[in-house]
Amino acid sequence: MEGRREIGMSVSLSGQLADAARAGLDLLLPPRCPETGALISGAPGVSADAWRNLHFLAGPCCECCGLPFDIDLPGGTLCAACEASAPRYDRARAVLAYDEFSKSLLLNLKHGDRTDIAPLLGGWLRRAGDGLIRNADIVAPVPMHRSRLFRRRFNQAGLLAAGMTQGTGHRPALDLLERIRATPTQGHLSRLARSRNVRGAFAVRAKYRGQLDGKRVLLVDDVFTTGATVEECARVLRRAGVKFVDVITVARVLRPRH
Repeated sequence: MEGRREIGMSVSLSGQLADAARAGLDLLLPPRCPETGALISGAPGVSADAWRNLHFLAGPCCECCGLPFDIDLPGGTLCAACEASAPRYDRARAVLAYDEFSKSLLLNLKHGDRTDIAPLLGGWLRRAGDGLIRNADIVAPVPMHRSRLFRRRFNQAGLLAAGMTQGTGHRPALDLLERIRATPTQGHLSRLARSRNVRGAFAVRAKYRGQLDGKRVLLVDDVFTTGATVEECARVLRRAGVKFVDVITVARVLRPRH
């Protein structure tokens, strides 16, 4: 009993020290909104002005790719693109519309060294993808090629996956997939060109082979543009025996896949 009390006191003291350290750091380097630069109180977040500019996605959407509908339609409805050509993944969902504001937020994470906002974005992903997370056997980020990882020092999708799974009982499989071929940036490529660009760029790591039969994998990434990247990831996962592949991203482009 005495030992438990000592452990409890130790944990409490550690928590108090961590809180004090965070408070001291906030005094030295006050948290700022990654969007507006305004000072904010408490944990990393966004200012009221930035919040008003963000377009959160809610309401009716394509059951498969998550494209928002302008009118209320019955659940299970597919968009025209998914009716015409079913993606290799099962469901894709996103938190935000991809526009100048969400783009700025993600660029701050990826290129502005604002990794402190990953838990915030992870929390948004957790709420938007609650059903996907609960159904998943494995949560994994879309991987980055080692050459780009060396330059950037972190994979933003991995940080988002870690933030999203906090408190869910999941531990993300950060190394489930590997990017075996470096690909040019895809910013201005068409969907067809993107598909060709990423073809053969991913593989399931050897240690997971033979362990994925019948599993449901949830892929995490920052942006869904045409879906070419996650479709290629889904293709190699299905070849390895995965039965279902779902996708969750922070933002998505609001246009059909084709």
